[in-house]
Amino acid sequence: ATVIYTITVAGKPEPAGSKRAFVPKGWTRAVVTDANAKATPWKRMVAACAEEQAGRVVLEGPLKLTVVFELARPKGHLGKNGVRASAPAHPTVKPDATKLLRGVEDALTGILWRDDAQIVEQHVTKRYTELAPLTTITVETL
Repeated sequence: ATVIYTITVAGKPEPAGSKRAFVPKGWTRAVVTDANAKATPWKRMVAACAEEQAGRVVLEGPLKLTVVFELARPKGHLGKNGVRASAPAHPTVKPDATKLLRGVEDALTGILWRDDAQIVEQHVTKRYTELAPLTTITVETL
């Protein structure tokens, strides 16, 4: 039987995945950090929402992951009568969907799955919303 968990996370999603390495003065080894300082709090929020809404289930076996990122439409897209005709229908600007997805995968490792290598099928969508930004994550066992 297929097991399905759906988690919603309110707030602006942050990309993860780009790393920055530097060698502090006096050190002999490099320190690697996430290039986006906001990625860590975002991942913590995703993890907290997952634990609250699904519990710590750590699924085994192959998984299908579907993530929909609803991003706030820039104010410049809006006119007196709602969305301007000239406003783009889709967010073709940064952050890219893969980096947003990577943050979700990292955040849910050890909570919904043992390893994100278990994800054998995934579908990611980013779209604009006139409402508050929201991320909807659906995990299915295969």
